[in-house]
Amino acid sequence: MHNARPLPSYLVHRYQGWKATSFTENRAWYKRLADEGQRPRAMIISCCDSRVHVGSLFGADSGEFFIHRNIANLVPPYGPDGNQHGTSAAVEYAVTALKVAHLIVMGHSGCGGVQGCHDMCSGHAPQLEEKTSFVGRWMDVLRPGYERVVSLPADEQVRALEHQAVMVSLENLMGFPFVKEAVESGQLSLHGLWHHLGEGTLMQYDGTIGAFEPV
Repeated sequence: MHNARPLPSYLVHRYQGWKATSFTENRAWYKRLADEGQRPRAMIISCCDSRVHVGSLFGADSGEFFIHRNIANLVPPYGPDGNQHGTSAAVEYAVTALKVAHLIVMGHSGCGGVQGCHDMCSGHAPQLEEKTSFVGRWMDVLRPGYERVVSLPADEQVRALEHQAVMVSLENLMGFPFVKEAVESGQLSLHGLWHHLGEGTLMQYDGTIGAFEPV
């Protein structure tokens, strides 16, 4: 037995509206995607936060982006230990099977996961230190970033840690042999972005100067 229930009525109505308008008006495009498969040019790793909408931000159509979302848009270190790794699997599929040309990590302002990491690492969230905390163990990925910002003024640390979530992920991506090979051969480029939700601004990481600059 399972506990799954029918969809809430508001979602049913929204689906029916989409089917009657967007799908019907673009039926040929959806059929082509179904018949020919996906050929996205870019993979985007973004946060699960409901306010982050990369499709809307870039005006993307169906089939354009291969999108993976997780808490705080993190990429863990390469760890082929035989266990289950959702983010690493998504990266592997995008790079080796879909052969995307661009791999983008996008962070954002007001990230709850990053705030949780800061609280945990600064000793203000002991519950996240428990082995049973999935969020806490996931945010361990960002601990190296916390060590880089802890010496900053207190009111600057969380924003800096949001940037570190992008930078640490880019560093970890280069630890994946197939990512490193694709980058060095010129078949793949890595990009780091940070989006301010309230201002609508977008910043990109410039590895040559080690800082984020406005897009």
